[in-house]
Amino acid sequence: MVPYLALVIIGVLFLYSAIKILNEYERGVVFRLGRVIGAKGPGLILLIPVIDKMVRVDLRVVAMDVPPQDVITRDNVSIKVSAVLYFRVLDPNRAIVSVENYLYATSQLAQTTLRSTCGQAELDDLLSEREKINEHIQVILDKDTEPWGIKVAKVEIKHIDLPQEMQRAMAKQAEAERERRAKIIGAEGEFQAAQKLADAAQIISLQPVALQLRFLQTLREVAAENNSTTIFPVPIDLFTPFIEVAKAMKAAFVPPAGGGKPPQEGA
Repeated sequence: MVPYLALVIIGVLFLYSAIKILNEYERGVVFRLGRVIGAKGPGLILLIPVIDKMVRVDLRVVAMDVPPQDVITRDNVSIKVSAVLYFRVLDPNRAIVSVENYLYATSQLAQTTLRSTCGQAELDDLLSEREKINEHIQVILDKDTEPWGIKVAKVEIKHIDLPQEMQRAMAKQAEAERERRAKIIGAEGEFQAAQKLADAAQIISLQPVALQLRFLQTLREVAAENNSTTIFPVPIDLFTPFIEVAKAMKAAFVPPAGGGKPPQEGA
């Protein structure tokens, strides 16, 4: 009875060490007597116990945080920069054979590349051209990790920590820029208003009646208000037609120069 039980236990252990099941996103790098015979999977994998050894490799995209790095920019500003790295394993064999720990190696390479790239740029470029710097870091990392069978898909600078004095200086600069824009916009508005008034004055000078119409419209607007007493100046142009008529009538009744005296009664 005991020998049969021992055989059953040995058989179970044999099957446990020989049969492996890999998920769809996994590959198994198989070593046979220390030599790589290839990556297998997914599904059911049969191994030779004691002779074969398998290392699982995850092929899914890995999102790795790059911790904040102390960086001195090209214009001598001390900042802290953090990022996030997206990569995946394309060649499981090289990811296991070419580097001891591809996750740790990729993390260290990302940190050094982030410090080097940000140190070569100025602070304004880091703040305004972040997409360009992200692409530059991604190209460098992808080139360096290609021998490891790793594809760096994307790099994103997550946060830039500025010193307090630099934040205050940038706030003052932004406030000054907003004031400059406000003054420019106000000056442009005054210029346009003056230009429109000059155009209106030119039109009125060509058509004096337009001034009278404008005056009457102003009177109408003033009359619409609930005012008990309204005092307004009357332009002399309104009386010009009447003055001209009075002059004409006066000229009609003036006797001609050098004329005789009017006749006397009883002469």
